[in-house]
Amino acid sequence: MNNLNLMSRSGWVLLLWLAVPLSAAAAEYQSHQVQQNKLQVQTDEYQLQLSFKSSGAVEVFYQEPGIKQLPSFALAEPQQALPAQLKEDNTALQFGTEQLQVRLQKSPLQLQFYRGTELILAEEAGYFAHQTLRGFRFALTPDEKLLGGGERVLGMDRRGQRLPLYNKASYGYNGETKQMYFGLPAVISSKKYALVFDNSASGFLDLGASEKEVLQFEAVAGRTAYLVMAAPTYPELMQQYVNTTGKQPLPPRWALGNFASRFGYRTEQQSRDIVQKFHDADFPLDALVLDLYWFGKDIQGHMGNLAWDKDAFPQPKQMIADFKAKGVNTILITEPFVLSSSKRWDEAVAANALAKNLAGQPKRFDFYFGNTGLVDVFSKEGQAWFNGIYNQLAQDGVAGWWGDLGEPEVHPSDSIHAIGTADEIHNAYGHQWAAMLYQNRLEQQPQQRPMIMMRAGFAGSQRYGMIPWTGDVDRSWGGLKPQVELALQMGLLGMGYTHSDLGGFAGGEQFDQELYVRWLQYGVFQPVFRPHAQEHIAPEPVLHDKTTQDLLRPFVKLRYRMAAYNYTLAYQNSTLGLPLMRPLFFADESQPQLMLNKDSYFWGDAFLVTPVTAPGVTAVTVQLPKGVWLDYFTGQRYEGGRSIEQPTSLSTLPVLVKAGAFVPLVPAVQSLSQYSSRQLELHYYHDDSISQAQGQMFEDDGHSPDSLAKGQYELLKFNATYAKGQLHLNLDRTGLGYSGMPKQRTVTLVVHQAGRAAAVQLDGKAVPELPDQTALNGAAFGFYRDKANNKVWLKFDWQQARHQLQLTTGS
Repeated sequence: MNNLNLMSRSGWVLLLWLAVPLSAAAAEYQSHQVQQNKLQVQTDEYQLQLSFKSSGAVEVFYQEPGIKQLPSFALAEPQQALPAQLKEDNTALQFGTEQLQVRLQKSPLQLQFYRGTELILAEEAGYFAHQTLRGFRFALTPDEKLLGGGERVLGMDRRGQRLPLYNKASYGYNGETKQMYFGLPAVISSKKYALVFDNSASGFLDLGASEKEVLQFEAVAGRTAYLVMAAPTYPELMQQYVNTTGKQPLPPRWALGNFASRFGYRTEQQSRDIVQKFHDADFPLDALVLDLYWFGKDIQGHMGNLAWDKDAFPQPKQMIADFKAKGVNTILITEPFVLSSSKRWDEAVAANALAKNLAGQPKRFDFYFGNTGLVDVFSKEGQAWFNGIYNQLAQDGVAGWWGDLGEPEVHPSDSIHAIGTADEIHNAYGHQWAAMLYQNRLEQQPQQRPMIMMRAGFAGSQRYGMIPWTGDVDRSWGGLKPQVELALQMGLLGMGYTHSDLGGFAGGEQFDQELYVRWLQYGVFQPVFRPHAQEHIAPEPVLHDKTTQDLLRPFVKLRYRMAAYNYTLAYQNSTLGLPLMRPLFFADESQPQLMLNKDSYFWGDAFLVTPVTAPGVTAVTVQLPKGVWLDYFTGQRYEGGRSIEQPTSLSTLPVLVKAGAFVPLVPAVQSLSQYSSRQLELHYYHDDSISQAQGQMFEDDGHSPDSLAKGQYELLKFNATYAKGQLHLNLDRTGLGYSGMPKQRTVTLVVHQAGRAAAVQLDGKAVPELPDQTALNGAAFGFYRDKANNKVWLKFDWQQARHQLQLTTGS
């Protein structure tokens, strides 16, 4: 449910706008020692600890007497410090690995960070702490670009911005927006380092706004620690980030399917009817999302009930079971607010589950939904009470969990939690909520991957399987336009499943078919396909006219055809930290302007997507990285390293495929519960300019939480080499396999831009040529030259053994 209320707070903000005085004198080194691989330095003011969390990531932790320290939220646990080399001379200590070194100047104390011999980051004044402020200051170089800060609509380079660090609802945004639901106290630099402040308190991230050459982090409280990561490439930097803050576990495969969602389905019958409509209209469906009407008949007065309204949903357990039989999973919204008018208020008070006021009583306050208290997810009592409700709902068969308003949307400063005040832990509330829910679900359902949607969190929230969305976006072209920027910025800092309410959520006076179609087309190439909106304009395609349905049905089915490719992106995210949506500069660092591109992105490594974000568009400008690119719909070939005008129509989306890419496709199904790759269509986008290429396809059972840890998966590997008219394709596999794994696949290999192939061999044996596509479809083995479309189609059975194919194409 995306709330209709905007709240504001200003007390501490006024304080933070005051100039920050620096310490009267910088600290002086006194002594040091290494214990358990951690360098501990004593100064005349505080103790400083350096510990390497990976080969390219170091934690810097300042501990001054009298300064309260909260636990780390950013660091993955458990983590042991890695060994690092220590060198000393009269003026400095040097502590580091081959990949990252820290130089500690003794007098005055200052830290510098090196990748090899290159200085990438240096403290300016470094650490500061005063009665009301604490933080750090770093020096910036003149040409340095800074990405990060989480959800903001400001352009890709955030240099020159002063960013509030206070997660806050932003209802109906549709243009520049500085403060939103999911801020992150972290940046990625064009110098290929990441800087993360492990502090959950309210504050600001000043990226050269107040002082042009100074990056300043300031907070009213919190942990005085930061993390520095460095790597030679941006993808490797992402890997260092997740090695340190935690890797996103694989989602259940069904989470990559189509969702039915709105604000909201009011009855069991309405819910049953919409599921049937998807089936009748030939639209695949994998999930139904129930907003707040599942526990109350209207918007206000019921939040906190968190039990089925049996008048509206008389048989919820049977309904969920019936949906499951159709391959449709049920997701329920929950919120952390318990209204004093709800049926559970007395229960929550008795369980000591709520945050306190300064008198030690449950803190009560008013907001849009009524008079309320807030669950203290940091306390054992609050966790036990909240988890008890989740356990009851899971017994009904609920498969996914939607945590809303988790900024928290309203969070009075005088709210006291188990580990601190509201302003100390505000930005970690959604993070802790996700951690509580994720860990409890794994304990209670160890054979089932948790599916958790949240709109607020902290650095490292990805390790709890969090799937964020970009909040209450306006239903307008202005709302659609920033969605790529928001997803890219979040994905760079671990939150690779960030997605939008497709079609827009808030407002809108009447149905705009073009806007709706364009937004849902974009959704095919974003992490989660979930149209969601206020109900006066239907978010579900099956409730619109036949023309709209006919435009969108092929795209939704393409999403399902791409299930093997998309699931492989999930695997790459879980193992390497690569976001599913990737910025263009990942592929071509020779064009620095690509770092500023907020309109196009890579979907995995094969597709370059440019959503249409304005009405009446017949072509879009696309900045192409180096290489060769092919229009996915027309096959038009483009040389990279320049900008092009790519044509489009309402029945297509500007999508390019990189020459040298492998794209596996499977048959579209009504639900991913029916997913199978026994019929595998493998596309290779050949170009004579590509001498070597590789790809992969990941599969497991789609639901086991430990499939990666146990090696219970199959990884198909594809390799291509080309020279002098000879194209060689190798197919191989690794992994221990999994229950239900196909022992044999019928593979249809489609080689693009190879229609002139004169001969084809499989494992050294000639493959018979067939006269047309119909003959190929009816045959078990053979190839067909599609000269009109410049393709070769090859069909054969793959029984897990390694295969070698050779196409003689002519030079």
